[in-house]
Amino acid sequence: MISNQILQNTIEGLKAITKADICILDVDGKVITSTMSASESHETQVVSFVKSPADSQEIQGNQFFKVFDDHQLEYVLLVRGNSEDTHMIGKIAVFQIQNLLVAYKERFDKDNFIKSLLLDNLLLVDIYNRAKKLRIETEVRRVVFTIETTRERESSTLDNIRRLLGNNTKDFITAVDEKSTIVVKELDGKDGPDELNKIATHFHDMLLEDGDSRVLVSYGTIVDDIREVSKSYKEAKLALDVGKIFFDEKEIIAYSTLGIGRLIYQLPIPLCKMFIREIFEGKSPDDFDEEILTTINKFFENNLNVSETSRQLYIHRNTLVYRLDKLQKSTGLDLRVFEDAITFKIALMVVKYMNYMESLEY
Repeated sequence: MISNQILQNTIEGLKAITKADICILDVDGKVITSTMSASESHETQVVSFVKSPADSQEIQGNQFFKVFDDHQLEYVLLVRGNSEDTHMIGKIAVFQIQNLLVAYKERFDKDNFIKSLLLDNLLLVDIYNRAKKLRIETEVRRVVFTIETTRERESSTLDNIRRLLGNNTKDFITAVDEKSTIVVKELDGKDGPDELNKIATHFHDMLLEDGDSRVLVSYGTIVDDIREVSKSYKEAKLALDVGKIFFDEKEIIAYSTLGIGRLIYQLPIPLCKMFIREIFEGKSPDDFDEEILTTINKFFENNLNVSETSRQLYIHRNTLVYRLDKLQKSTGLDLRVFEDAITFKIALMVVKYMNYMESLEY
C-alpha cells in the first residue's frame, strides 16, 4: 500500500503542473488525501459511482475516475478544474497512481524476499527462483550492514538511508526488528575493507546529524552469491552484539575485527564461571581496585611494555613493577610473562561478557 504522504506529494505535484484540484478517496467515499477544502463531502457520489460499470464519470461538475490494482478497485480519483482538459488530467493522474501501486508492490515483494533470505526461511531452490522472478542478480558481491540507533527504528531512518544510497535499485533496505535497520549493499569488484568502512561511516554520520545521540553500525564479510547473504547478516548481527560488550567505545565495528571476543561470546555462562574460579581461586577481577585495573589495562594497551606504561601513567617504573608484583602475589599470574598475560586478558574479557549477559536478565 502506498503511504498517504506519497499520494499527497503526487497530487500536489500534478496540481502544480495542471492547476487542477485532485482528491483521492477510498471506495466508501472517505477522503484519503486532497488538494481541496477538507470540509467537502463526496461519499454519496462516490458510492453511486463505484456501483456503476463506468471507469470514469462526470457528476455535478466533478470528474470521477476508478483506480484499479490488478483489476481490484483501490481508489476513486476526483478531479476539478476549469480546463477542457480535466478529463485528460484525470487519466494522467490515474496512470501515475497505478504505476506507483505497481512499483510499491514490487518493492514490497522484494522486501519480503530479502527478509526471508536474511532469516534463512527459504529453500535453496526457492532463493534462485524468486530472485529470478524479481529480477535480482544472484552472483554479485554483497555485504550486509546492521544499523542500530538510540531511538526505536522509525520510517525516517529507512528514508534517510535510502536517500544516502540514491536511486540504486541494486541495494536493499529492510528491518527485522524494532531497533535495527538492515542494508544489503551490492559492491564493485574492487571494493574492500576500506570502502566498507567508508560506507559504514557515511551511515553513522548521517544518522547522527538526524538527531540520534548514538548510532552503532556493524557489517559482515563480503559474499559472492545471494545464498550467502544470510551468512553476512549473521556476522553483522554478531559484530553488533560482541561490539557492545568488548568494544563499547567503538560505534563502527566489522566482523573481521572481533578477534577473540567472537569466541568468548559463544561460550556458555557455566563454563565461563568455572574458568574464572580456576584462574582466580574464587576471586574475580571485579574485586581489584580502580588503580590496579587502570594499570592492567594500560599495560595491555602498550603491549606489555613497562617503560611506556609507566610513562603514560605518570608513575616511576619501580612503582609499576611493584604493582605488577603485588598482582602476581594475589593471582599467581605475572603479566610480564606472555602466557600469563594472555590468560589474564581472556579472564577480563570473560568477566565482562558475564556481567553483560547478567545485565540483560534484569
